[in-house]
Amino acid sequence: MKVNYDPKLKELARKLRNNSTKSEINLWHHLKGKRMMGYDFHRQKPVDHFIVDFFCNKLKLAIELDGYTHTFEEVADKDKLKEEKLKELGISLLRFRDEDVMKNIDGVLQVIHHFIDDFKEKQKRHTP
Repeated sequence: MKVNYDPKLKELARKLRNNSTKSEINLWHHLKGKRMMGYDFHRQKPVDHFIVDFFCNKLKLAIELDGYTHTFEEVADKDKLKEEKLKELGISLLRFRDEDVMKNIDGVLQVIHHFIDDFKEKQKRHTP
């Protein structure tokens, strides 16, 4: 399934890539170049009418990193809307706090590994 996006978001996504947070840079180091178990991730990827921090099309997985602004009600409401839309599109979402990425990257990577292991196990069960 091809994931559609609003072309107007392309320029904003480019700006976000050029102004990454420290936690985004830290996690990207572990995801880029198929370093995560051979899966191809993209950063600041337009999906539908949203931009997700990281996205793997093959896994149908979005990863979002939440800084302190995500505690604000307005931002939390937008996050919930994004999460619901991604679910409708059949996309799973993993959400991590910036603090966890900076202070416990191994734990974050372990959660992503578990997601991929589960994904591969489900693929095996559904393949004749």
